[in-house]
Amino acid sequence: MIKLADFSAVIFDMDGLVLDTESTFMIAWQRAAHAMGYDFSEDFCPSLSGLHYHDVELKLIEYCGAEFDLQIFKRLSGDFWREYVAVHGIQIKRGFTGLLELLNRQNMPYCLATNSLMVNALECLELAGIEQVFPIVVTRDHVQHGKPEPDVFLKAAELLQVDIGRCLVVEDSHVGIVAASRAGAVSVFIPSTVQVDPRTIELCDLMVSDLAQLTDVISA
Repeated sequence: MIKLADFSAVIFDMDGLVLDTESTFMIAWQRAAHAMGYDFSEDFCPSLSGLHYHDVELKLIEYCGAEFDLQIFKRLSGDFWREYVAVHGIQIKRGFTGLLELLNRQNMPYCLATNSLMVNALECLELAGIEQVFPIVVTRDHVQHGKPEPDVFLKAAELLQVDIGRCLVVEDSHVGIVAASRAGAVSVFIPSTVQVDPRTIELCDLMVSDLAQLTDVISA
């Protein structure tokens, strides 16, 4: 069983793991697509989970066709997203506060490592009211390749000054777990979608239902 004492640092993903941003993105994507005359299936938006926006764009073209206007979609989805979060905000995922308290009590270093761009990550953290929580934030801007390549996690370990093998990576997506595995970190998978890829379960070192359960497991 995974214990906190076995590690020297914890690396968090952001979207769908610390923050419930993915539900807000999916609402915005659906509204933008509808405004453009397209309809996304129930399974399509969750399939974009954890991807860098460049990879999201490739999947959009594959799904909608070469004539799909990415610039209009990007503008509309951004407008719809800001309209939605201005009213509803961004929720922090269940269990994060308790896990953070545990890490601070144990003087365990931690950081954020996300496929988002820095400007977007900071905006989301501010909207959730936790812009001061992470002393280190590693984003797609800092590395050559985003997840599923290991770069963001390797960069996070470098900035934490901890060997990646001593880092516990907490992720909610398949691409994140693949990146953690390629980096050589121990990974915890907390699915943010109902449908879970069996490959993700096989690849991760531990799967739990939420951050609260993870806190119970690693502090037992």
